[in-house]
Amino acid sequence: MDDLIELRGLRVSAIVGVLAEEREREQPLSLDIDLARPFREAAASDDLLATTNYAEVLALVESVVVEGRFLLLETLAHRVAQAVLDYDHAIDAVSVRVHKTRPPVPQDVASVGVSCTLRRDA
Repeated sequence: MDDLIELRGLRVSAIVGVLAEEREREQPLSLDIDLARPFREAAASDDLLATTNYAEVLALVESVVVEGRFLLLETLAHRVAQAVLDYDHAIDAVSVRVHKTRPPVPQDVASVGVSCTLRRDA
């Protein structure tokens, strides 16, 4: 299966991190999400109901991130991926990349992040 819905650069501010300062204030995050799911029917019919509504996925992801108040980016990425798989059973796999765009480290780094891929059990 080669069909992929790509969601790039979702910007969300949320509480995430283990340091005291990270638990007290939101920080900017950027997420990229890939949804592996067939959409041949949607392409042929030009019908939104035959594919995954990415606006709803983005709203779901934002809600999971903001409400989660996670300690680890790893947990955040996994919970987002699981929520997306639970949302639409036509999705075969989801990949999530999360970046802190202003991490609390003294080095000059553009971002730090993690990625995970979950696949639906056969």
